[in-house]
Amino acid sequence: MTTPRPTSSRRTRSRANGDGTVYQRKDGRWEAAGYVLAPGNTRKRVRVYGVTRKDALAKLTERIAASNRGLPVAAADSTVSSYLAYWLDGVAVHHLRENTYTRYAAAIRLHLSPGLGAKKLARLTTRDVRTFLDGLRVTCQCCAQERDAKQRRCCAIGQCCEKHLSPLTVTYVHAVLKSALEHAVREDELPRNVKTATPRPRRFQPRTAAEARKLLQAASRDRLQALYELALRTGLRKGELLGLHWEDLDLTGGTASIHRSLQRTRSQGLTVLNTKTLASERRIALPTECINSLKIHQERQEEERQAAGTGWTDNGLVFTTPKGKPLDPTNLTRRFWRLLHCAELRTIRFHDLRHSTATLLLEQGVDLVVIKELLRHAHIGVTAGVYAHVRLRLQRDAINTLSTALDGPATDKSTRDDSDDPPPCGATVH
Repeated sequence: MTTPRPTSSRRTRSRANGDGTVYQRKDGRWEAAGYVLAPGNTRKRVRVYGVTRKDALAKLTERIAASNRGLPVAAADSTVSSYLAYWLDGVAVHHLRENTYTRYAAAIRLHLSPGLGAKKLARLTTRDVRTFLDGLRVTCQCCAQERDAKQRRCCAIGQCCEKHLSPLTVTYVHAVLKSALEHAVREDELPRNVKTATPRPRRFQPRTAAEARKLLQAASRDRLQALYELALRTGLRKGELLGLHWEDLDLTGGTASIHRSLQRTRSQGLTVLNTKTLASERRIALPTECINSLKIHQERQEEERQAAGTGWTDNGLVFTTPKGKPLDPTNLTRRFWRLLHCAELRTIRFHDLRHSTATLLLEQGVDLVVIKELLRHAHIGVTAGVYAHVRLRLQRDAINTLSTALDGPATDKSTRDDSDDPPPCGATVH
């Protein structure tokens, strides 16, 4: 007679075929895996993660249910190239502006897919990304994109031109990859993002106060003097300046409403769009100098309108060509560089005028919160991070001022203050 096997009071329910598997990892988290519909009408295995078994199982059930409804899901065992294509055309395209989408696509096509595309997404490591970024900094792009072989130059003839990417471009490529991987984490395609140190971009070089005065003096002879005044005194972006309409200005009250931006897109050409973000919509106070230059600009534009006659294009824009057409952003940049050359000033980006405004305000003691509101940064951390070098210089100046006070002669009556009277107020910053 055989003894019956003892049965446990709690039997683990076996999962049905197709429900996937659930198990606990060595790090304590729970992982669930199952097959779902992937791009290309194929089925691939996906993994999701949770703090508890129930959490991981719920996520897997949701994925399988979405797959059964015919919704493709990018799988973690796909390559980096296929996931980037899925993310760009299935996710990012819905919340990016057209120009931003074009730059993202270029970063993926030219750099990310050739450098990391063949690797499995689930097996991408920090070392892989770091090695890729290090190589991106030192690789000649003429050779990497095989333009040398087509045009018989550079490495094809043994004379490498060493055309390397700028630190800013390397940072941008890294940011695109980071955004894609963060979305993979949110979709539970990866347990965590690949952490790497962000490459340090080249610091911008804003105008000093003396250079800014020299620039404004040179711009006084330009037909777009009012535009340069606004750019340097208010920190408006180039697209916001070119998208200004006369109805947005209140020259009597001295204010401007910013809620449009002129951009050139591949599909529509020059077109007026919304501002960069919703937070960028704002109403700003105009300095007296800007009001005066805008009034002069308005009179000059009326003279140009009469001279053009029927050839004038009436679109309500503040800054136009002599025929009333919108100003192309690229043409404005070229015009700005010619102005810098005539003024014998170093060449900078037009966007650096915006940085110059913030830097000069910060050096004059204006609070970071005020600068953040003027520039309409998403949060104050952006303002503090961008202008950290200015804050360090101000700290050094403050320390040197304190050292002068502490190291001065103790008998100097002008520096002694033994009374109980409160200290005098600081000088007002204008």
